Amino acid sequence: MPYRRFMQPVIRAIGLGCLGLVLLLCSGCTQDLPKFSAVDITGADYAKDFSMADQNGVLRSMKDFQGKVVVMFFGYTQCPDVCPTTMADLAKVKKQLGADGDKLQVLFVSLDPERDTPALLKAYMANFDPTFLALSTSLDKLPAVAKEFKVFYAKVPGPTPTSYTLDHSAGSYVFDTKGKVRLFARYGGAIEPLVADVRLLLKQS
Repeated sequence: MPYRRFMQPVIRAIGLGCLGLVLLLCSGCTQDLPKFSAVDITGADYAKDFSMADQNGVLRSMKDFQGKVVVMFFGYTQCPDVCPTTMADLAKVKKQLGADGDKLQVLFVSLDPERDTPALLKAYMANFDPTFLALSTSLDKLPAVAKEFKVFYAKVPGPTPTSYTLDHSAGSYVFDTKGKVRLFARYGGAIEPLVADVRLLLKQS
């Protein structure tokens, strides 16, 4: 029997054995990775940082919340459904975290600086949780913020110039305790999975 024909089965067996070992090792690595319910966007090259004033006039950036998991949502105070529902759900998430609730910071970013005054934002946050912060920027700087966070928004005219509504993205960004964006939580999801995701991020800190 020629040497090449003799060695082919041996080489094939060795190759399959090595492949199996690689798959086994990779499988073991995969099992060690955290299993999030929200969309894992770890390593994304957007949603990195911001510089906006909160409802108390304090200039904020991501570094202010080191050591906390941050959930950031973009909306506006006159939103009829998505925004109040999301904020109410996040208040429930904080409550379900128990003692870890102090390690969660919710940020509401206004997409309506024309109408969302600091006083209105302060009153709006008080409806949900006194620790929630509302951030806003000027109308001319808002497009750059929306671009950095890949947020869509568009004004929908109403019967009067000031009665417009806004179509906008409805998900929330979740940042780890080091200020890195990690997850995207879609609107309308159950509360318990997000609670579990926050706990998992806190364990990684």
